[in-house]
Amino acid sequence: MMAGLQAAELCYPQLLNSSCSGVMRPRSETVLLYTLLSSVAVLTVALNLLVIISISHFRQLHTPTNLLLLSLATSDLLVGLVVMPLETVRFIEACWLLGDLMCALSYIIGFTLTSASVGNMVLISIDRFVAICYPLQYPSKITRGRIELSVCLCWAGSFLFNGLVLKDHLGQPDKHNSCSGECVVVIDYVSGTVDLVFTFVGPCSVILILYMRVFTVAVSQARAVQAHVTAAGARTVTAKKSERKAARTLGVVILVFLLSFCPYYYPSLAGQDISNSASSWAFVSWLLFFNSCLNPLIYAFFYPWFRKAIKSIVTLKILEQNSSQANII
Repeated sequence: MMAGLQAAELCYPQLLNSSCSGVMRPRSETVLLYTLLSSVAVLTVALNLLVIISISHFRQLHTPTNLLLLSLATSDLLVGLVVMPLETVRFIEACWLLGDLMCALSYIIGFTLTSASVGNMVLISIDRFVAICYPLQYPSKITRGRIELSVCLCWAGSFLFNGLVLKDHLGQPDKHNSCSGECVVVIDYVSGTVDLVFTFVGPCSVILILYMRVFTVAVSQARAVQAHVTAAGARTVTAKKSERKAARTLGVVILVFLLSFCPYYYPSLAGQDISNSASSWAFVSWLLFFNSCLNPLIYAFFYPWFRKAIKSIVTLKILEQNSSQANII
């Protein structure tokens, strides 16, 4: 056994041979891991809460695109608030001590939030596609009501889809456990393939196709403006500079998102079952979760309005009368 590690102990000693044995981490390592992972969770919650407060409070930010960012920030906040703490306990402790029902619910919640994030990314891509490629039709096609309906359908579809994929696990959460004290979920090849197509391959194909078109049009429009080729009367059909900048920023968000997702879906792409007992599970799952912390950092780097909003929130200026009417863009 590795030096410095304590002897393996039973999860539930009173159950004797029906209880799992696990290697206990040294106290110093346990404290370090809890501090590090808890800090990531707190940072994720804090940053996404700033996004939610900013978009909800300031009237100028009540745009269709920002409503999609609000939905994405909500799923990211829930990842930091619910999923990360549960995964921290799962990763650090030798045994699962929260019971079979919480084991099942933790995965359903995590997979639902992941699917909702993917759906939000697809909606963001559609929004940018219409804004850049059809600027005249954008106000009539992308309305607040349609965005709200799309977001609701996205979340409802995520709950329904993942409930169906994990219904057997919810009905019998200890199905794949070999002893008391385990929390093992296995998504078989068939379910994993369905999940791969509907949650990764299909949405990512849509995202990539739309963004290839968006960047092609955005580049041609930028060149036309720089070369002063566009006639004054035809400028109205060219997307605004702010729209093109938003497309670039959200393109970075989507690129980081795809890079975070690819390792998680590698087993399905390789024709294997997805299991949380695999040695690589901790790495791929935390890489996926860390994406929820990165999104607000990308906004802060690319969006001046987000930096202004943070300053107003931190200095408590949002408590002043009529602060919601402030010019922040």
